[in-house]
Amino acid sequence: MLISIRNIFKPTAKNNEAFSVSIRKILGYTPKTLLYYRKAFTHGSINQKDSSGNPISYERLEFIGDALLSAVIAHYLFEKVLNADEGYLTKMRSKIVSREHLNEIGKELKLSSLMRTKIPITQFGDNIHGNLLEALIGAVFLDKGYAACEKFIYKRVINPHVDIDQLEGKVISYKSLIIEWCQKEKKKFDFQNQKDAGQDILKHFSVKLLIDGKTISKARATSKKKAEEKVSKRAYFVLQGKIDNPS
Repeated sequence: MLISIRNIFKPTAKNNEAFSVSIRKILGYTPKTLLYYRKAFTHGSINQKDSSGNPISYERLEFIGDALLSAVIAHYLFEKVLNADEGYLTKMRSKIVSREHLNEIGKELKLSSLMRTKIPITQFGDNIHGNLLEALIGAVFLDKGYAACEKFIYKRVINPHVDIDQLEGKVISYKSLIIEWCQKEKKKFDFQNQKDAGQDILKHFSVKLLIDGKTISKARATSKKKAEEKVSKRAYFVLQGKIDNPS
């Protein structure tokens, strides 16, 4: 007898109860509609569809969660830092909602353990943790409304993880920092992509950073963007004295 792919991944009563318990622990209350949270932790590889035939994936909820998180953080900063201008508020919001910061929170909540996927979790990059956090925020909004969503963001993001003084010194992008410093100091910079000779299963990209024709650092990673950020971070530590203490 053939069993449809949809039924294979349909939660059993036991799994559904375990999932419900985990969600209640994270939220601090019982959801009204558990289905929203199921969607928030369903990867497209499951190939599951809703009653209208639309694919189910956490990515749509991630989209709305991203917007809600940004709005709540913006309001928090507006009320918290009364003497700050638009540029400062924008920069601080970027630090709070940075992928690195959200990934840390997602890992702490162990969100990836709740995901339904046909792909091994080990094959996902770190960003899956932040993506699932945003999808969860989207699910809270659809389930309980804006006020509950805002309360959840304060409980899981702002209160335990946002320290304005500490974040002021946090670097969002080392690449941007290096570029800004080079432009300010009138130095020529060049991110050179090189052929990667590694034997890794996953394709890697190698990048070399030259400043005024001199090689400052080299790095490799699984994407060009990651490699450029990594090579910039290494360059920062090489040049930290000059960057942090300009003449």
